[in-house]
Amino acid sequence: MSTTQTHVKQGELPEDTGAFAWLRALGPRGRRAFGGAFGGYALDSYDYFTLPLSMVAISAYFSLDNGQTGLLTTVTLVVSAVGGAVAGILADRIGRVKALMITVITYAVFTVLCGFAPNYETLMVFRALQGLGFGGEWAVGAILVAEYASAKHRGRTLGAVQSAWAAGWALAVIVYTLVFQFLDADTAWRVMFWTGALPALLVIYVRRNVSDAPEAAERRHASVGRGSFTTIFKKDLLRTTFFATLLSTGVQGGYYTLATWVPTYLKTERGLTVVGTGGYLTFLISGSFIGYLTGGYLTDRIGRKKNIALFAVLSAIGILVYTNIPSGANGLLLVLGFPLGFFMSAIFSGFGSFLSELYPTAVRGTGQGFTYNSGRAVGAFLPTLVGFLSDTWGVGGALVLGAAGYGLAVVALFGLPETRGRELL
Repeated sequence: MSTTQTHVKQGELPEDTGAFAWLRALGPRGRRAFGGAFGGYALDSYDYFTLPLSMVAISAYFSLDNGQTGLLTTVTLVVSAVGGAVAGILADRIGRVKALMITVITYAVFTVLCGFAPNYETLMVFRALQGLGFGGEWAVGAILVAEYASAKHRGRTLGAVQSAWAAGWALAVIVYTLVFQFLDADTAWRVMFWTGALPALLVIYVRRNVSDAPEAAERRHASVGRGSFTTIFKKDLLRTTFFATLLSTGVQGGYYTLATWVPTYLKTERGLTVVGTGGYLTFLISGSFIGYLTGGYLTDRIGRKKNIALFAVLSAIGILVYTNIPSGANGLLLVLGFPLGFFMSAIFSGFGSFLSELYPTAVRGTGQGFTYNSGRAVGAFLPTLVGFLSDTWGVGGALVLGAAGYGLAVVALFGLPETRGRELL
């Protein structure tokens, strides 16, 4: 139920302070944009997780070692840097909504094609091309919503968009559990990729119902040099671009190490069945969803930098604890999956608002697309390194490399300003 302030000056409307004030403040157009961005990111997540969840089956089908399977994730994330940079430039030049539709169509088409791959090399090519759309969707969708959101509620609003990642992850786990229960593994992994056609339905909704924020669109059209890649490397923005990329590298290196290898860790070193793995991931994903919402609230309350620093430290500690639980203590593993998911997701809640506030309208898409996805590409080498080291360290031992990524993120924060409450210009 919504509550309002009791003392209001004559002629003024009472302030909306209810739990969903951030959503009501978007207005009808903003809420439709939120729906499009939320759906796009959820399905982006779904299409991404078709690979990690199917990695054991794919590895067996093509007779791959852990290094080769880790490379499938790395090429996706490395190419996503290109996709993110291109999508950001497109968002500044042709508009947020048009760029959003292009990214969704791209990742959907190439996810489906992965299911038809006749060999490892073809799968790698299709997965890399899927990264073009995967890399661009979040940045474009986040900017679209950020330009509708007020400075007061921007953190919570973008945190809610980020929570779509957990929703898509959960959907992927549900489909994975059903598909692998009823089909043999050699067929099931292909079916998982074929279900990646779902985003095509979202494109229809976005095309009919979503538009760019009018005021931001006017500023963008009036700007000289909009979508200029060189602008984000000029003197006044170079420091921001460098440290924002470093921040993204650390956070995403830690995150994707866990997202890629935890399902394999649970199966190969903990001996869990498909249903058992799904049960454990339920706790991890539930913590993730609540973490996104909580982090969004905190980033508005304590600031962007403090929120990121807090959860970077907690995520690093969580990894070390999670991967050193004694054999046979799978019940404890289950319980600790919730806080681990909470910590490693809450850190992302401030990213959408923070990166949007660091760049002016003319290059907001370019700056956010480049820094977020370049960081993801560099951080992507951690999953591959885990794959190669796991042959000697074990998957659980190698996963601790993710903690180093979060340490790098904390260091990067010293080079960036606090932006809480900043209006978008």
